[in-house]
Amino acid sequence: MLDVKWIRDNRDAFVKGLKDRGFHGPTKTLNQILKLDEERRETIQVVQDAQARRNAASKDIGKAKQAKDEAEAQRLVDEVAGLKEIIQREEVKERDVARILYRILAQIPNTPAGDVPIGEDERDNVELRKVGEPPVFDFAPKQHFEIGEALGMMDFETAAKLSGARFVVLKGPLARLERALAQFMLDLHTTEHGYSEINPPLIVQEGTMYGTAQLPKFRKDQFPTLRWVADIDGRKLVMTEQGLVKTNDPNAPWSADDEEALQSIQREGALFREIYIQDPDGVWRDKLWRFEVYQWLIPTAEVPLTNLVREDITDEAKLPMRVTAGTPCFRAEAGAAGRDTRGMIRQHQFDKVELVSVTTPEQSAEEHERMTKCAETVLQKLGLPYRIVVLCTGDMGFAAQKTYDIEVWLPGQGMYREISSCSNCGDFQARRMNARYRPKDSKATQFVHTLNGSGVAVGRALIAVLENYQETDGSVRIPEALQSYMGGLTKIEATT
Repeated sequence: MLDVKWIRDNRDAFVKGLKDRGFHGPTKTLNQILKLDEERRETIQVVQDAQARRNAASKDIGKAKQAKDEAEAQRLVDEVAGLKEIIQREEVKERDVARILYRILAQIPNTPAGDVPIGEDERDNVELRKVGEPPVFDFAPKQHFEIGEALGMMDFETAAKLSGARFVVLKGPLARLERALAQFMLDLHTTEHGYSEINPPLIVQEGTMYGTAQLPKFRKDQFPTLRWVADIDGRKLVMTEQGLVKTNDPNAPWSADDEEALQSIQREGALFREIYIQDPDGVWRDKLWRFEVYQWLIPTAEVPLTNLVREDITDEAKLPMRVTAGTPCFRAEAGAAGRDTRGMIRQHQFDKVELVSVTTPEQSAEEHERMTKCAETVLQKLGLPYRIVVLCTGDMGFAAQKTYDIEVWLPGQGMYREISSCSNCGDFQARRMNARYRPKDSKATQFVHTLNGSGVAVGRALIAVLENYQETDGSVRIPEALQSYMGGLTKIEATT
């Protein structure tokens, strides 16, 4: 989330940054923000002035009574009562304005760093370097799904029966190869690159998803979960301006079970909806208040890892903080209709090893370069050709200031495809999470900078190994770096 004060003081840079990103109506958005910000600050000033006058008048009441001036004391009492009403009214107004302003800011992407190339989409990304030579085959190289299906170890048909489209069942040595890749990456990052391994939850709260900017803008791309908490008889509660309150209906007395349910509801932060239940005759009779909790399957371990510092103040001496996790990831891929419909390139469920760094503002640019090199090392040790591109303004992720993509060569497709994306988010996520650090010898706190990158996508690494190490007989050689993780196996061949 962008800082309102920065927007106010850097109006031209704000508009330019959004325009470069292809954001619709940046000037109109700026004017909305400035108007709401001014209204909020004016309202806060009214509240502060009224509070100061109320405090002074309250003291004057005592003085008037000591002086036996009852008329003056009563006038002051009336004034304090009027000021109390003003304060309450203006505080409600300030909260309403702040809520509207917050919603607008939550939909605005990060502004790009000054050295990010300006462009509309992936066609305007800039290649920085290529590493490794694509292998030369004396046969037409196959795509990964052709190889995997021919081996009898990659089953999309059964996965579709189990879960629908964009899932896969891996079997035997291919299943082990995917596990080996993840373990190899985690060992590399923890033993050679200084990352601490974390085993995070795969289901998170809405606030956690908000902190890393998956919500609210990308809600349709996520997998929500809905968990039932309690049902309460519809006669026992009624909706008011203050929310649900007890009715004290004598025909539906409040019970100890209801009280226990209410405590669970409050503890879980459950949402409610009004539903009606059909009786055996099909008539809608009994009303219930149903309480449920929405949580989210993580689309990437970036979400829980980055939120480790949410609503916290970290000592500067602990920065940079580097953590990694290998987890399943879940994405609805709502915008991917018709793209990569065959194979494992774009799945609803996939494994990924994630890298997250939390730094001071002064450290983040250098840490971005370091993180990218850590991800590159995975491909170098696997002997996979790749290239590095810097994403243009129109192709960057919502929260990123600057992003490097690592694209691995896939002979079956005859092209480079993304296998890692390393981003510096500046303080954009930190503001949403209220994640701060305390500089040495300072009482004041500042927002941290956050970075994230794939180190790397395990499923796509599997794809790359299959395509780059395929043999003419349909077998697949195993990279030397993985052979110890495969129990000494050097080649995957079709089972007879």
